Amino acid sequence: MGMLRLTPILLALAYGFLMFHFSAWNQKRQLDANSVDLVDPTLNDVLKRLATALDVARVQVKIHEVPTVNALAAHDGRVFITRGMYDKFRLGDITAAELASVVAHEIGHVALGHSKRRMVDFSGQNALRTGLAMILSRFIPVIGPWIANQVIRLLTAKLSRNDEFEADAYASALMIKAGLGTEPQKALFEKLPRLTGNRGASMPAWLLTHPKSQERIAAIESNEEKWQG
Repeated sequence: MGMLRLTPILLALAYGFLMFHFSAWNQKRQLDANSVDLVDPTLNDVLKRLATALDVARVQVKIHEVPTVNALAAHDGRVFITRGMYDKFRLGDITAAELASVVAHEIGHVALGHSKRRMVDFSGQNALRTGLAMILSRFIPVIGPWIANQVIRLLTAKLSRNDEFEADAYASALMIKAGLGTEPQKALFEKLPRLTGNRGASMPAWLLTHPKSQERIAAIESNEEKWQG
């Protein structure tokens, strides 16, 4: 009987292990198939400043060929901006320094271990969702899986918001060290809801995976005050 009680947990752990390896493989496959190197002389100066601040030869950025305005740090440490974001830069909606702040933010995710941990978290959350749904279904047959999904959703949102604030702080420090300052970072956050068509402003903060722009700007300014002090 004891082993039978553990079966849902063991199945969930096995599922999480398989999901981690599949997700990592699938992410790399999709990014490799749909990305190209970012080559733009007009960005050389700001990317060189970031590289100098990091004490590396160069900061390599790739363009992920999707139309949305976004950026990401892969679990293997590579930094991507989307074609949609690069097009906004080409149109003049985003400045070179503002784009550099995006790259600095994604470098922060890599440096702080978020990108690798998120892959583990994603797999673990799926496993936890599966196990929790199996257990709750025994007691609440109809809505048990829905409850499990909502619990994991709230947990994921909180972890994601914390990561974003940490990566923002890293990006601020890097931008200051690179001589670019935090104004481009804050200016981009002012534009971001318009550029992305984000409708999440009316959603409760605890349901958002990313903090609201004004909260992120306030956190950056708070960090600046502490650092100057």
